[in-house]
Amino acid sequence: MLIPLSWLQEYVSIDLSTDELAEKLTLAGLEVESIQRIGDWWDPETIRVGQVMAVHPHPDADRLVLVDMAYGDEETEQVVTGAPNLYEYKGQSRSAGDLPVLKAPFARSGAVLIDAYSDETPRPMKKLKPSKIRGIKSSGMVCSERELGLSEEHDGILLLPEDAPTGMPLREYLSQEVLELELTPDMARCLNMIGVAREVAALTGATVTLPPDECETSASPGDKQTAADYFGVRIDAPELCNRYTGTLIRNVKIGPSPNWMQERLLRAGMRPISNIVDITNYVMLEWGQPLHAFDYDILVERAKQAGDAIPTIIVDRATPNSKFTTLDQMERTMDESMLMINDTAGPVAIGGVMGGLESEVTDSTTNVLLEAATFEGINNRRTAQALRLPSEASHRFARGIPAALSPIAARRAAELMRLYAGGTVVPGMVDEYPVVQSQPLVYTTLSDVRRLLGVPLELNAVVEALETLNFQVKQVDVVAEEAHEDATFALQRQADEPLLECMPPWYRLDIRYPADLTEEVARIIGYDQVDTTLIDDVLPPQRRNPVLETEDKIRDVLVGIGLQEVINHPLTTITNHEKLVVTSSTPVTATQNRQEKSNQESPTNRDAEGFITLTNPGTQERQSMRRSMLVSVMEHLVYNLRYSRRLANFEIGRIYLPEEGNGELPFEERRLTIALTGPRELSSLYQPDDDQMMDFFDLKGIVETLLRTVGIKDETIQYLPRPNTGTYGPRCAEVQINGRSIGFIGEMHPQVCNAFGLEGSRVAVSDLLIAPLIQPDWTVEPMKAISNYPAVVEDLAFIVAEPVPVRQVEETILQAGGELLANLELFDIYRGEPLSGSEKSLAYRLTYQSPERNVSEKEVTRLRKKIVRSMEQKVKGQLRG
Repeated sequence: MLIPLSWLQEYVSIDLSTDELAEKLTLAGLEVESIQRIGDWWDPETIRVGQVMAVHPHPDADRLVLVDMAYGDEETEQVVTGAPNLYEYKGQSRSAGDLPVLKAPFARSGAVLIDAYSDETPRPMKKLKPSKIRGIKSSGMVCSERELGLSEEHDGILLLPEDAPTGMPLREYLSQEVLELELTPDMARCLNMIGVAREVAALTGATVTLPPDECETSASPGDKQTAADYFGVRIDAPELCNRYTGTLIRNVKIGPSPNWMQERLLRAGMRPISNIVDITNYVMLEWGQPLHAFDYDILVERAKQAGDAIPTIIVDRATPNSKFTTLDQMERTMDESMLMINDTAGPVAIGGVMGGLESEVTDSTTNVLLEAATFEGINNRRTAQALRLPSEASHRFARGIPAALSPIAARRAAELMRLYAGGTVVPGMVDEYPVVQSQPLVYTTLSDVRRLLGVPLELNAVVEALETLNFQVKQVDVVAEEAHEDATFALQRQADEPLLECMPPWYRLDIRYPADLTEEVARIIGYDQVDTTLIDDVLPPQRRNPVLETEDKIRDVLVGIGLQEVINHPLTTITNHEKLVVTSSTPVTATQNRQEKSNQESPTNRDAEGFITLTNPGTQERQSMRRSMLVSVMEHLVYNLRYSRRLANFEIGRIYLPEEGNGELPFEERRLTIALTGPRELSSLYQPDDDQMMDFFDLKGIVETLLRTVGIKDETIQYLPRPNTGTYGPRCAEVQINGRSIGFIGEMHPQVCNAFGLEGSRVAVSDLLIAPLIQPDWTVEPMKAISNYPAVVEDLAFIVAEPVPVRQVEETILQAGGELLANLELFDIYRGEPLSGSEKSLAYRLTYQSPERNVSEKEVTRLRKKIVRSMEQKVKGQLRG
């Protein structure tokens, strides 16, 4: 919400500096996001208020004119300009008496302005220098709003009011300060100037001056004397529309609104359009009540077509699947939850969201039907969201508009239309009010205020704070019968302590409970006055969270290895899931004959294949909840490989499995994915290009390091070959811990890569469960003592059958070597002559060492024989000579 201070001061006197006011409002809950100081950079010597004295034709250019500008007592200067709103006065002058009073910002040579023709963002500043334009010297410039930084308007120069003092520095005349408020939903009462003025008055002790609540009316001669003779109103959905008022203004003349109003609208962030539309926007910004103006004559014609004498406004729910064209010329499909403003011929507006194209006010409008209504906030917000039609009106209706405000705002707008559009206001106001605004009574006590704030306030301070905000406060002993049942909900009260019965003002819809009153007291005394206090209770014992600890440990390990964490979108498409599965030749992409069934109690659908799909997805690429993290991995790679040759990342996230859920909600399983693709090392000045790509074994090394670091014993881990699973290619292994599968690691099948558009890429991916990695406690294994005795190292090579896993060989050697076998390292794998095609040779380096003594040759010989014998018996391995 933008608050121009010059406008705000019309309702409340402000004696504070702008910075002091901003701090006071922020400490009262109205956070000031920024302070815009418009025009503070204008040079007072070179940028002044100028007056156009004459407009001459340019001798060599039809689209340019020469303008004589007065900018001081007797100082004038001629400039060249192509401003279209000066071109129409070509050949006129003040001395001849045919040129009206035209005032405009005038910049002399040396002034610094915004370059209005630059495409840069933000636009740069430029210093004005004398130049020749088509042979005529021009040392100054008449300025547009864009050149002064007021707005993006650049179709003509900025024309100032006639009473603008010629020669006055423009900064002194036109500059102003604007507060930008970041309001929370409970502060919706401050989405208008008067609401903010009330807050300023309460905080500073000033008095609020409201606009006069009166409107001069005039009945036309004839039978029709009041507004009810011209139209009727009927509310068929009172639960969605509590009040609807209609006011008729006849014989208006459509044109521009006054300069002061346009200026205020611009500073408040709204674009002036015409006097009628500007007035509805002005009153909305002033009072907070959205208004809508209908072309009354069009409603009359529609009524005649329906066979009615006068129009009747009917407020009711929309007809399902009906079509309606809004002011933005878009045809929209309505449903029965949406509220429509109709006449007997059909819909004319979407209640509280946007009007219809057919009944809009145009340049030919002469009679205006002014709507001021109160619509139910939740329904209004849902309608605006469903139709993707956010607006200033729906923003306010969604947060609550008091029904008592409608006639006040309607009278104010009607009077402005009388004054600035030449209209005649028809006496009377058609006012349908089926749901009268309630006036709640809310109770509190001094003890409860002290309990919630922790500040030892006195009773008179609490009462004074509430009365400053226009609450009616009195002390009572019992709760009034008309108060709601939970009026003293959770209220602390000492013996014989009086209750404070508080009636909020009519414009406060947010006060319902005792805590609301306490908050108001805190705002008035200032949050900075609430001291920090200790909790008057025993703190609960801290409990560890093994799941979060495990995930944080995983992150630390993988980042330490050199991977980058990514967070992918959990929404994807069923088609992308199907790309993960390959048949004998082609990825499965068929989506025919899919039967979807709707769950009316949930915002999701579950189709025949078990996917959870959104009923109203934001984009076609984000329709279904992912059932596999691999979909997100591939989507991430497709997007980011456009910018990088090498990616090494991981993600900790959820997949959604409805068949394993509780029937209402899916089972959300947490998983870990690691993805590697691209060269093992990136080239640099000191590192030449490396053609070696990351593969299965790089990934396996990362997983092994991860499992070991999180406390999984090596002897409990197995990697079982699972080639060609349908998603992975030949290089794939199932990871098991204590015989339980935790997922797969492998290289993606080439057909899967092709389906995602990654032809020729080698992608190594792991997809692991996190639950089996959770440890009850993180313990660091004690380091083994370093032996002071020398080690005995020897190499042994064994010939084993090709299918025998290396892990099985190593377990056999380690078991036979016992405690003296301190280390075992595989340093060579050989296949080829003289071995048969079904054999391989594994060469190991064995290190024998004792922490207590030297290892003798006799012991080494005995262990070697034992190892050879165990290899022969358990894996059919032969010592290679």
